[in-house]
Amino acid sequence: MIQRRYAGLTVREASVGLAICAVVAIVGDDSLLTVATFVLLVGLKLTWTGDGLFVLPAAFTFHWVETSIGLFYKSVFGREVPTFVRSEYRPMVLIALGCCLALAVGIRLGLSLLKTDHDDDRSEYAFSFGLLMVAYVVATSFEGTLTAAGADYPSVRQIIVTADTARLGILFLLLRRLLAPTPRWSWIAGIVALEVALGISGFFAGFREPLVLAALALVEVFDRRNPRHWIAMTTAAVSAVAIGLLWMGIRSEYRRNFIAIDNFDTSRSARLRSIESLSLNFLHADSESTWETSDALVDRMWTVYYPALAVERVPQQLPHTNGQILWEALVHIVTPRVFFPGKPELPSDSEKVRKYSGVFVAGVEQNTSIAFGYAAEAYIDFGLPWMFLPVLIFGVVMGWFYRLFDRLIHHRELFVAFGTIAFWISLYLFERSWATLLGISLGMMVYLGLPVIVLDRFLTIRDSRVQRELEPLLFADDHTPGA
Repeated sequence: MIQRRYAGLTVREASVGLAICAVVAIVGDDSLLTVATFVLLVGLKLTWTGDGLFVLPAAFTFHWVETSIGLFYKSVFGREVPTFVRSEYRPMVLIALGCCLALAVGIRLGLSLLKTDHDDDRSEYAFSFGLLMVAYVVATSFEGTLTAAGADYPSVRQIIVTADTARLGILFLLLRRLLAPTPRWSWIAGIVALEVALGISGFFAGFREPLVLAALALVEVFDRRNPRHWIAMTTAAVSAVAIGLLWMGIRSEYRRNFIAIDNFDTSRSARLRSIESLSLNFLHADSESTWETSDALVDRMWTVYYPALAVERVPQQLPHTNGQILWEALVHIVTPRVFFPGKPELPSDSEKVRKYSGVFVAGVEQNTSIAFGYAAEAYIDFGLPWMFLPVLIFGVVMGWFYRLFDRLIHHRELFVAFGTIAFWISLYLFERSWATLLGISLGMMVYLGLPVIVLDRFLTIRDSRVQRELEPLLFADDHTPGA
């Protein structure tokens, strides 16, 4: 049985946290490093759920990374990415860290609103290992079909995309089964390698999720005294960095192939051959080219450049919008396209960047969108300090949803799969606009969460029927002659 409780800050935790912040303050060359470290430690404590799952702390950590990675990169490696010299980044970093803290506080408040009540009688497993394997193979086989259908039917695209994420839930359950009680490392390595190959051969960086899911599954059973667990976790971390660096080095030319080569987007083998060729060229590059790619990767992940430019211009050159951006996002998500097929498209993030950051970036003309992010939108809408209020409320809602689904889903395995996938995808990106952030989160709760509850009820009825059929047999055994 897993105890679900949130322990307050202990003296030991406070002492360790202060010691870490002190070390960063002494060793680091920027006071922002100390602030960022403090926010990370506090956020991890606030998002800790105490139920054996680590998705909320993991999502918060990645969210935080996108606000602070450039600072630590410079401190450790002594290299400045373009954001340092092209913008007044410091105010935006503080605003971004404030958003992280507001989100974490909100999540803690939301978690505290509901208590779970089925610790003692919860069913651990919902499916057999064989059924999971079959479901994984079938779901993986149809992934491309669902992706294409989402593009062909925009009115139900959100439903299709959300349903497609159910495959990641199956993948996560499969990895958990392979890790416990006896880890089958070769199977795990093979499946993760397959997933990475499938992800990196797409148009976007789809290789991140399998590595994250493998790490989250490992953390659940992690034994500090087991060297194999340390090796596996280190391998996952190094692989994530290496593949991210490789992707950044080859993605521009790889994406050009989608346009230049006929049938490239429909041929998985052609894409894999292209990746192999481009990867070999990247691996043979000199060290300075590799460092430049690393700089580009960090600058891409540190998503404060365009928001920093907007903070410089608002309200000095452009006025605050008094909630207009957030209001439009809310109206957009409560009028789903499946019921309102004629509703207009929201302005792309690129248009907001052009208007508020003053930079003419690539946009819909090039079939792309440059990330602007909810933090910049909240600042433009409300300014300081009121911009943190909607972030706090969003955190409260997400924390409440986490506890609600934990309470409604009887089979722990189903909640583990849903909770991990839904809340990772909903919360891990700092760079999302309000419309995207709220739309994806609501889509996960409705289009994925409700079907999981229905499936849970079906399995509960099935289990009850089996139990009733077994009771007479058990009763007979208790009254056999001579007993």
